[in-house]
Amino acid sequence: QVQLVESGGGLVQAGGSLRLSCAASGSIFRIVVMGWYRQAPGKQRELVATIARGGTTNYAYSVKGRFTISGDNAKNTVYLQMNSLQPEDTAVYYCNGQINWDNYWGQGTQVTVAA
Repeated sequence: QVQLVESGGGLVQAGGSLRLSCAASGSIFRIVVMGWYRQAPGKQRELVATIARGGTTNYAYSVKGRFTISGDNAKNTVYLQMNSLQPEDTAVYYCNGQINWDNYWGQGTQVTVAA
């Protein structure tokens, strides 16, 4: 069984920064890619950023230049540094991992950006 545990959400003023962390644990044989998705009230879950095991990254257009995804392969952990946060970034942020031969989700962490 694999678990993804997120941390680092919270309340921040517009223009501020937050850093999210997601640690994968359990019986891990391979990690293909890990990433972050978010879901705002009344909206569908959307991609924020992903990072492949080899380091290739992918970002949603709306966060390019403001958010940075990185990973620590030795710790099976992925980070999301979020700068210049705006109210429209308010959402529940979910960690995702394509691990072993399955797809896993974290429980989600709330990010609220006050205007």
